[in-house]
Amino acid sequence: MFRLALPIVHKRSIRLALGAGAGVLTAYWCQNSLLNDARVSRGLYKNPLVLSNKNQLVVDSQQPTYEMGLYAASQTELENESNEIRRVQKSRKYTGWFYYIKYWLLDYIWEPVITVTRFVELTSLFIPLLATYPIVFFGKRNKQGDTSGALLWYRLVRHLAELAGASFIKLGQWAASRTDIFSKGLCEELAQLHSNAKSHSFRYTRQIIESTFGGNKLEEVFDEFDPVPIGCGAIAQVYKAKLNKKFAEDDHEQYVAVKVVHPNIEVKIERDLRLMRFFANAIDVIPTMEWLSLPQEVEQFSILMKMQLDLRIEGHNLLRFKEKFPGDEIRFPKPFMNISSRKVLVEQEIKGLSMTKILDLTKGGKHITKEVSDSMIDAFLKMLILDNFIHADLHPGNIFVRFVQRDRKTRKVTSDELETDQLMARLRKINHASELMAELDKLDEEGYHPQICLIDAGLVTELDDTDRYNFISLFNALSQFDGYQAGTLMIERSKTPGSAIDTEVFKMKVERLVNRVKQRTFTLGSISIGDLLDQMLGMVRSHHVRMDGDFITVIVAILLMEGIGRQLDPDLDLFARCVFAWNVGFPTY
Repeated sequence: MFRLALPIVHKRSIRLALGAGAGVLTAYWCQNSLLNDARVSRGLYKNPLVLSNKNQLVVDSQQPTYEMGLYAASQTELENESNEIRRVQKSRKYTGWFYYIKYWLLDYIWEPVITVTRFVELTSLFIPLLATYPIVFFGKRNKQGDTSGALLWYRLVRHLAELAGASFIKLGQWAASRTDIFSKGLCEELAQLHSNAKSHSFRYTRQIIESTFGGNKLEEVFDEFDPVPIGCGAIAQVYKAKLNKKFAEDDHEQYVAVKVVHPNIEVKIERDLRLMRFFANAIDVIPTMEWLSLPQEVEQFSILMKMQLDLRIEGHNLLRFKEKFPGDEIRFPKPFMNISSRKVLVEQEIKGLSMTKILDLTKGGKHITKEVSDSMIDAFLKMLILDNFIHADLHPGNIFVRFVQRDRKTRKVTSDELETDQLMARLRKINHASELMAELDKLDEEGYHPQICLIDAGLVTELDDTDRYNFISLFNALSQFDGYQAGTLMIERSKTPGSAIDTEVFKMKVERLVNRVKQRTFTLGSISIGDLLDQMLGMVRSHHVRMDGDFITVIVAILLMEGIGRQLDPDLDLFARCVFAWNVGFPTY
């Protein structure tokens, strides 16, 4: 009997092994977006070297803002394409049954298992964080009121966010801007978050780019393509390439930056967003925590993440900025939308000095740095007040400065593009600040002027009609030094007015703050608009006044701009510039 049972057991073992192997291969194939993307792209894009119109976004005019119109169009297209692909594959005569099994395994077996595994991984990471929370109550307090134990705990939060991956790095960077919710010490620590993402293989890059080009070879579009990425972020990595003359905008060589989304990043981020929603809803149940409105904040963060996953949105943002700034005082890279897609963005390379390098110049060159500050602040105020279309990621790494010659009357650039590129290449090779400053002083004497260049427009802020009206009302109250009215407006027009505590005390605090500002009249060395807004956000946090996320993003952008502007020009009075721009107007760009 034992001998008879052996073949049966052996056969069963073989069947189980084969079944397990087939399951693993099927699951891998289901998850392998590279293969799917290649097949889908070859089916969608027939025209060689130029994408079909199906790949271009048409803004949903029903949405309250242009940016939300792009987001809605992107998500609708993604859902429709996914449903259509499934429908076509399931309707195939001979292999349809295989796709039914594939998607059933993917939706009901593979994805739930991976989600639970990710949940366990995140729980193991963040349970120690919760266990060590009591240390925030111990140690000496600094000027901001944070204990030494709290600072240590904040550092742990940052390290765990980096370990948790791209979604949580982005979440931490977003949280760093929300000083209306989180303590300033925590926000400053989270602002130091950086992506530890590993670059994906050039093989994947080649395949996803060629699928974007309808199966045509990479060499047919680019004369040169450096396989080593020049930058790698949590969502995508960037390469430097040289366009074929068929696609170059000018006769001279056209170098471009090519951004490529990491493989499977959409699936990973969507999985993490589901878990974030779960945790946010769990925290929202806790008494005294509902004022944070965490489920709504996670939804807003989810929109920001999904917008960055469709690189065409960044391309459309660049085109809109170029429409808003048609002159050459402020420059944005040109996106090549005809050879870009959801996962690939090709845009003009900007050759200039990074703002980080300009800020390092501490001696001399005051005329140059003041001119840089004036151009940058005027452009920002135009975005803020006139256009209501604000670059929401204006840190020094996304600002470049070129030096060009201009006509004295028309202010138009007269220097040759190629000549300017060569000049910038020479300046970028200078590593010593004193030597660079001497070169810039020399250029100033020769009639060169700075040209501000802004890149990475994936994040843009627009206020809808209600928020814009609230912003204008608040700005008018502050410009008239009516602090009590400003405090009243902040409470009445917050997201949850009923959750605010000690509302009368809050209004009086805002009134006292504005009165102090009025007495000093924003003179040199006194309080700045950044200090004013920073202190207001502290009051907002302590009194549980829930401001809209886009509104806070605008305030954070103002803080960033004034911080950079004052490093370039210590005499900068941003509040006075705001009032002047509001009442008089803006330079012509």
